[in-house]
Amino acid sequence: MERQVRKDSKVMWVLKSLLASYVVTGILLLLMAMALYKLELNEKAVSAAIVAIYIMATLIGGIIIGKFAKVKRFLWGLGLGIGYFALLLLITLGVYHTLNGDGTNLVTTFILCAGGGMAGGMLS
Repeated sequence: MERQVRKDSKVMWVLKSLLASYVVTGILLLLMAMALYKLELNEKAVSAAIVAIYIMATLIGGIIIGKFAKVKRFLWGLGLGIGYFALLLLITLGVYHTLNGDGTNLVTTFILCAGGGMAGGMLS
């Protein structure tokens, strides 16, 4: 019975951390949309902001899961970053039914998400 509770709590750690990451993503994307509307930003600025949002969201999620885990925090953060990327990929496939762009963008996004989560885990 005790093992069941521990497994459930670890799953809840991941879910809570992913939820926090996606809430941060939503808030930051909303702020970026308002800035885009008011400041008429160019495409390079928007792309840079999206990269920063990926990193900040996974960094915060990594910090949260690192606080829960207390051991092997960088691995938990790395797992969170990979989970964030996987969910992002599934949402993209669900909405567009295809992957836009080339493989380089996909690999870069994966590295940013995984690295941000791992850094967050190490900082926690």
